[in-house]
This record gives sequence, structure tokens and C-alpha cells, in this order.
Amino acid sequence: MKNFLIDMDGVLVEGKTIIPGADVFINKLLEQKRKFLLLTNNPVYTPRDLAHRLQETGLQIKEKQIFTSALATAAFLQRQRPNGKAYVLGESGLTQAIHDIGYIITDINPDYVVLGETLAYNFEMIKKAIRLIHNEGARFIATNPDSSGPSEGGLVPACGAMAALIEKASGVAPLFIGKPNALMMRTALNYLNVHSENTIMVGDRMDTDIIAGVTSGMETILVLSGVTKEEDIGKFPYLPTHIKKSVAEIEPKDFDY
Repeated sequence: MKNFLIDMDGVLVEGKTIIPGADVFINKLLEQKRKFLLLTNNPVYTPRDLAHRLQETGLQIKEKQIFTSALATAAFLQRQRPNGKAYVLGESGLTQAIHDIGYIITDINPDYVVLGETLAYNFEMIKKAIRLIHNEGARFIATNPDSSGPSEGGLVPACGAMAALIEKASGVAPLFIGKPNALMMRTALNYLNVHSENTIMVGDRMDTDIIAGVTSGMETILVLSGVTKEEDIGKFPYLPTHIKKSVAEIEPKDFDY
């Protein structure tokens, strides 16, 4: 029986709106007692907050079924430099994850500058981050490389776009933790206690979801309900295993071969 890692934005929801058929797809996974995990590069909200938002749209998702790039980032920091300090640009999804591992969030001699996504970037915070990296040698970590993401009103700039600005000004490139970094994929597979050979990655982005699945040895399904359109696929040197218009077309039992 195949397991599923599923991206969230552009796959199950678009902003606060459910993508038609996403509820049916999730219900099939639940009814068939399949292991699955929502794997999102969105570091803005905590898993509990995300679960509530998804439940309000009609998706039966629990907090433990969501793994974010913020959680992966916190796990990385904890392994690398336990009980450290970080200057954080982000919302509660990131700050809580970093507090939960025992880190101090401060601009005084931080070990790391950690960039996530926020609903309103503050120029003073960005300027401080650049100076901490350039002048004081803080290590630069970013939750995810996505340059843009879908919303109800269309594309919005994401973490990768802001990371590029800070990199250009500071001269230091960040280490991205979220998809397509294999670190996040391995953590998710271990969390589910499953193997890559029996797991399918479902996503809407060739440059994060699909390449993450390909490089992790997983079967992949690209859905065309989000960022990547069908005419974009040929621009990449790798291909998804399957292409669907949306998750509404996915019948989990069809992949048990």
C-alpha cells in the first residue's frame, strides 16, 4: 500500500479556498488507512493553526498530519547547535518552532539569522539581518527557496525572493532547509516511518515538490492546479512520474502495483 507526501498550497487549497475534489482525495486516504503527511514549505503558521484552517475548508486534517519547513528548520538548528540563539524574520509558525527547541530569539550575537516568510516584511528587520550576517558573521538559514506562491489574489513573493535580496546585500548565500532539500524529505519519511520506494510525492511545483521527490527516490505526481502549468514541464531536465489536473483525479489504489 502506497504512502503519500502531499504539498498543501496549490494542491489542496488556494489561499483559504479548497481546490475542488481535495476533500474527496483526503477522505480516500483516510478510508483506506494510508499513511500520509502534508509537507509544506509554508512556515507562516503552526501545524495546529494550519490544521484549523484546513478543517474550516472541509478537509479532515489533524495537527500531527502536517510538517512544515519551520519544523524542519528547527530540527536542523537543534542538531547543529543545541540551545543556541537566532535572529528570526518570520511569523508564529517559525518563532514557536524555534522557541520549542530551546533557542533564544535575539539580535544580540545570534548564531543564526533565520529567514522565513511574514505577512509584512519590515525594512528595519531586513537591514538588521543583513548587518548581522555581513558584519557579525551570523550564519544565514532560510526556511524555503520558493520565490513566489499562490494566493486567492494571485502570486505573492515568498521566502526565496527575500533571501535573494539579503544575499545580494550581504554577499552570503543562505542554506535553504525546506523542499527540495533532502533533509526535509528524509525527516518526513522518518516521521511517517515509511520508505521512499513505497511513497509518492504529490505537488504543484516542478522546482520544489517534484525535484524533491525525484532526488529522494520517490514516485511523483504533478498536479496542474497550482504554480506549474503543463507548458512549463518541458523546461526542466526531469519529469514527474504522473501528471494530473488536480488531486481530484488521483485514485490512490491505482498506484498499488
